[in-house]
Amino acid sequence: MNLHEYQAKNILSNFNVPIQRGKVTDKIDEVEDVAKSLNLETGTEWFVVKAQIHAGGRGKGGGVKVAKSIDELKKYSSDILGMMLKTPQTSKEGKLVKKILIAEDVYYPGEFDPEEYYFSVLLNRNTSKHMVMYSKQGGMDIEKVAEETPELIFFEEIDPLLGLMPNQLRKISFNLGLTGQAFKNMMSFSLSLYNAFIKTDSSLIEINPVLKTSDNKILAVDSKMVIDDNALFRHKDFDYLRDLSEENPVETEAKEVGLNYVDLDGNIGCMVNGAGLAMATMDLIKQSGGEPANFLDVGGTADAKRVEIAFNLILKDPKVKAVLVNIFGGIVRCDRVANGIVDAYKNMGDKINVPIIVRLQGTNSNEAKKIIDNSGLKIYSAVEFNEVPQKIKEVLL
Repeated sequence: MNLHEYQAKNILSNFNVPIQRGKVTDKIDEVEDVAKSLNLETGTEWFVVKAQIHAGGRGKGGGVKVAKSIDELKKYSSDILGMMLKTPQTSKEGKLVKKILIAEDVYYPGEFDPEEYYFSVLLNRNTSKHMVMYSKQGGMDIEKVAEETPELIFFEEIDPLLGLMPNQLRKISFNLGLTGQAFKNMMSFSLSLYNAFIKTDSSLIEINPVLKTSDNKILAVDSKMVIDDNALFRHKDFDYLRDLSEENPVETEAKEVGLNYVDLDGNIGCMVNGAGLAMATMDLIKQSGGEPANFLDVGGTADAKRVEIAFNLILKDPKVKAVLVNIFGGIVRCDRVANGIVDAYKNMGDKINVPIIVRLQGTNSNEAKKIIDNSGLKIYSAVEFNEVPQKIKEVLL
């Protein structure tokens, strides 16, 4: 479950992670009152207006502005709230900004120069251990840093039985070039952030940038936080944080019926059992000149009802020109799946207005092909994997 910046910061502050303080609003006429309240609380004279959407790169799209007066604050808030914000991580249409975070200015002058760092805690899938990834190159696209100057990114892998150890905390501060009080503050920041990561069952916490202020404080200026969906049953108090308006409605509907669905931008809908086969199927579609419109894993029980639900989900995408069903009949027999597809097709009637390509391989695959071929429906059957590309080309012409 993805969280908004303001939600993530509220959670992190409960774990003693120092944050850039701010208040969220969805009404323009509240902006001035929010600013006055923030001024009393923090003493800030300048304000940062931040669009709250589930996407990074907001500043590049005009979704982050620094206001040096109340008049500027009102203008920027009016500009950002209600805009369709386009960033490198949104669709071409962008995302509607429904809330803004008005935050304190933390880049104030002082004895030392402010410095920005990158910091994240995540799972290293190669070793199945958590790790801290950090860099002096804060405020930048970490992917670009990794590509151009990988030597500037540091890693600390964490033993799950020991947690983040004191020597690792010191190493993080040392590699970031910190000294004195800033060195100690970064150690405390790193440990608090790791504790928040573990205790909230997060799969990712990314702070970009982490700021060393002019008086050597260490603050989370931004925050991206993802809670592991599989652990949400342990965090009922997080249920209210889910923003369904930020999620794909079809993906949300699929979750509710127990299907794994991810929306993509292509023209060939996919219905597959097993994530590995789904990935191979998407590669096959691309090699055939098409583009996958979705990832959809129907699991091992592809009966008529489940297939019908899957078809309905796929066909909600107007870009879909054909549907490819690729099922390996290991746990479930292919003839049963074939009957399910035929029954679902008949139940849906005119709702299916695109050709269906079906490849069933495994137990009783020959019987399944006969069921499909003799159905009298607009369904194209294939047995071998290498038959599928030609079928796709035929239906796209």
